[in-house]
Order: sequence, then C-alpha cells, then structure tokens
Amino acid sequence: MSIPLRYVLEQGPVIRSLGRTALSAMKAPKSGAARGSVPAPGPELRATMPPRSRELVRDYVRHVGGEPSAYGERLPPHFFPQWGFALAARTLEGIPYPLMKVLNGGCRVEIAAALPANEPLEVSACLEDIDDDGRRAVLHQKIVTGTKSVPNAVTAHLYAIVPLGGGGKGSGSSGSSSGGGEAKKKEVAIVPADARELARWSLPANAGLDFAKLTGDFNPVHWIRPYARMFGFKSTILHGFGTMARAWEGVVAQVLGVDTQAIATFDARFTKPLVLPGKVGLFLVAKDGSPRTGEIYVGDAAGSPAYLVGSFTSSPAPARRGRSGPSTAAR
Repeated sequence: MSIPLRYVLEQGPVIRSLGRTALSAMKAPKSGAARGSVPAPGPELRATMPPRSRELVRDYVRHVGGEPSAYGERLPPHFFPQWGFALAARTLEGIPYPLMKVLNGGCRVEIAAALPANEPLEVSACLEDIDDDGRRAVLHQKIVTGTKSVPNAVTAHLYAIVPLGGGGKGSGSSGSSSGGGEAKKKEVAIVPADARELARWSLPANAGLDFAKLTGDFNPVHWIRPYARMFGFKSTILHGFGTMARAWEGVVAQVLGVDTQAIATFDARFTKPLVLPGKVGLFLVAKDGSPRTGEIYVGDAAGSPAYLVGSFTSSPAPARRGRSGPSTAAR
C-alpha cells in the first residue's frame, strides 16, 4: 500500500525541529573543551499536542504490519517518534557535537498505561545524559507521553551515537554510562542459530519514504538513493524505528495473540543498516522457558548478522493499569 503524500502536511513540527537542529549543529563549536562543559541532564521541555488523525494512525499501523482495529481507541506506543521527535530535537539545539554524523543507536520503551488516541498529548523531553569518551558521544534523551486522564503512559529512552574520531577515554564525559544504547565497535551482532523465525518481510525500495511520510523523519539517507550512496550505502536504508515497529508488531501478532496491550517494555539496539529493498526475518529466542518474554532479532537468516537486536517483556492482563477498552476506531 502506497502512503498518501498528504500525510506530509501533518509532519510540520518534526520537519521544522529537525531543520533547526541541523542549522544549530552547523554553527556549534566542536572543541573538546566545549563538549566537556555541556550540562546533563538538560532542561525539560514540555508541549501539548492535538490528537493524531485517525487516518494517519490507521495507515501507520498497517504500514508496519499491524492490525489497526486491534488498537481500538489507543495509540501504538512505538509511534512515539511522530509526536516526540519535534520536542526531542530541541533538546539538542546548541550542543557542541557534530550532529550531522549522528547514528541511531537504539531505544528502550516502557509502558505504564495505554495511550488514548482521542485526547491531546502531553509530551515532555530532555537530554538525560552524555557519555563522551573522546571517540564517540552517546546522547541519552528521554521522551514521556501521556494525557490529562492518563499521565506518563509511555516513556521512551533514545540513544544517539555521535562519532568523534578522537583518542582514548577521559576527554569530556559529562555523565554515566548510557547502558543498552551504546554499540560496541568491534562486536558483530548475530542472529542465534537456534532462534525461531516468527515472520518474514519483503521490504520495497520506497519503505523509507513511506515511513518518512508517516512520521516526519525525512533524513535523505532513507529515501534518496544518491544521497545514501554518498554515505557508503548501496541504496537507501530503513529507519531504525521502522525496523523496531515492524518487530514490535511481529511479536504482538506471532507471540502475544494480537494483544496490543501486553507489551510492558521493549528494547531495541540497531546494529547494522538495513538496505532497501530487502527480504528479512524476525527471530525469537524465548527466555525462562516462556515465549511471552524473550530476545528478538531481525536478520536475513539464523546465523547471519543482525540488523536489530532487542528484547521484550509482557504483563498479564490483570496487572495492566489504565488500559482503554476496545472500539471500532481506526479500522
């Protein structure tokens, strides 16, 4: 299904914020001394945003392989980049790092309650931490989304990696370790040989452009092939959050019985660019003998390098808090 171009009209805040951040990055000083003086955590920014359009949510869920009607009057938690990036981008304005080189290292999403689809969104974002060892900086951002009736429903921790090309450790760390968001330079992530394949996707060449239309992340590396080739890729690459959303929906459909409310936490580390077009699989390694809590991988096959390495936990239905009931919305 091709995504209508009209959805670009709903992405103005994200596009403007990313543009401002890019201009700020070009003007910022790059000296190590300036980098070491960046305070973290930074100020918390807040905004109230109107509800997302029903059509946008519906087509987004379909695009990433989900069933829109399964969400009822709820928003998919993995859709947070669409409303959260505009505010998160502002938390990076003016910091002295080469943000044009930033890499998406991964994220962790924690779900305390269902997020109503028909209420204004109360969103906050801040730069939580900077881990700078002179070779690379890991920028840890936090985005919290809720509504007046369900505050702090979804918390997303983002880990952006900025290559610095410097020497050893000790040149300007302004915080503690970033945890799961840091990629190890020499480690190659592999899909375990005993992993069970849950799903297989055929991703078209325009998958990056369609995801951009739905979320506002119009980084040219995802949809302009000559631009992607300038950065050393054979073609455009899929957004990391696009891969994560597909993996999330694959777990919901193949492991959790299409229970969109079951996931409590979802961790994802983006380990290799997924070049488009491509055919890849989603793989599961169950933990503690339970298929409802496990490690997930996206790769070409078991034993091959992984594009995404992650894990999820699920909560039983009686333990859920603030969950909205089903409806016929977003069909």
